[in-house]
Formats: sequence, C-alpha cells, structure tokens
Amino acid sequence: MIRLNKYLADCGVCSRRKADELILSGRVTVNSKKVTELGTTVNEDNDSVAVDKRKVTPVRELTYIMFNKPKGCVTTASDEKGRKTVFDYIDLKKRLFPVGRLDYDSEGLLLLTNDGNLAQLLTHPSNEIPKVYIVKIEGDIVESDLAIIRKGAVVDGEKFGRAKVKVTGVENGLTRLEVTIFEGKNREIRRMFAAVEKNVVFLKRVAIGELKLGGLSRGAYRFLTETEIEYLKRLG
Repeated sequence: MIRLNKYLADCGVCSRRKADELILSGRVTVNSKKVTELGTTVNEDNDSVAVDKRKVTPVRELTYIMFNKPKGCVTTASDEKGRKTVFDYIDLKKRLFPVGRLDYDSEGLLLLTNDGNLAQLLTHPSNEIPKVYIVKIEGDIVESDLAIIRKGAVVDGEKFGRAKVKVTGVENGLTRLEVTIFEGKNREIRRMFAAVEKNVVFLKRVAIGELKLGGLSRGAYRFLTETEIEYLKRLG
C-alpha cells in the first residue's frame, strides 16, 4: 500500500504536492469513488485510480527534458485564455509536466518530466535548491533596497526567503542583475522587486543548481544526460 499522492506522482501526473491539490479538489477517484482525504492509501496491484475520469497507471519509462521557454507562453498543458503553452513547442507523445513554473512574460530554463518524485524533490522549499535568474529592472537600485531583497522581502504580509542579488551592469536606463532564489513562489522575483518599487522588464532563468541553460535556443528542448539526471536526484 502506498499513499495516493505518491501513486499519482509515480504515474507521471504531477508532483506529490500538486497531487494533494488534485485530491482536495475532488478530481481523483479510487475504484470509481471520489477521494478527498490526503491520507488515503491505495493498493498498486488491485486498485483502479483515475484523474478527471481518466485512468492512470505507473510510468514505466521516465523522461527528463530541458526546455528554453520563450516569453509569450504558459507552463500548463492547456490555457483557458487560448494562449500558447510550452507543449506547443515539444513534439513528444508523452504526458509530461513542468517542474516549477515560469510566468507568461518570463523565459529560460524549464524542466519537464513524468517523474513526479524528482519534481517533488526539486520544488519542495525545504530543499532550498538555488535557481539563478538574469533580471533587468527599470532605473537604478540603491544598496538599501538590495539589502531588503537579500534578507527576504515582505509582500502583502507574505515573507519571502533570502536571495542572492548582485548588479552586473547598467545600460539604456535599465539595471541588470543576477538573482538567486531558493524557494520558487508564484511570481516571486517580480513581487520582491515590486516591494522596493522596482519594475522587472526582463526575467530569464539560466540555472537550477549547477544545471545550466547553456546555448539551447529559445523554444528548443533537449533530453537530459544520465549524469545530469543523477545530479538532480542528489540535490535533495
């Protein structure tokens, strides 16, 4: 017997944390009965599990992809507003899901996989996996504002984690910075800079841990090497 959220992760549906959300929203059934309790366990051999009435089974072949997400697409399988998604760029007949998120106006390194357990490891805040971004903001920024972001800005009563921030250049009225965060909350960097009244006009993720985007073109993807996969698994 295993917990239902782990079973969904093993099926490549999503990470365990996202699986909890699916369960709470009533989208998961076990043997045709809706389940909404997070502590539910299932028998891998005998129970029939479905998400949105679609039966799911454990993935036998795991896939790991690095994608250079361009601006102007969302990191979901479909979009109610009809916007382009990252899956419009990925020509694979496999059910993958993004590890973490990059918002519509952001670009750069995005991992996609059907390994829900690795996704859980990489996205859980307690693991504090560093994610590096190139950021451009309008105007300049003073040291006192940088100190607020480094310590952990407070936005609408929500405390953000510490961040590493360094200015790398100033050009055409924009300040370029390298920012490293360790959590990955929704629109975290944009909201941190908004807390010191700075507007982010460019945001690109270039690394997760020591895994770097490198020369991968915008809108292109590649499979991770075995060495890279093993490295990511060790990060937790």
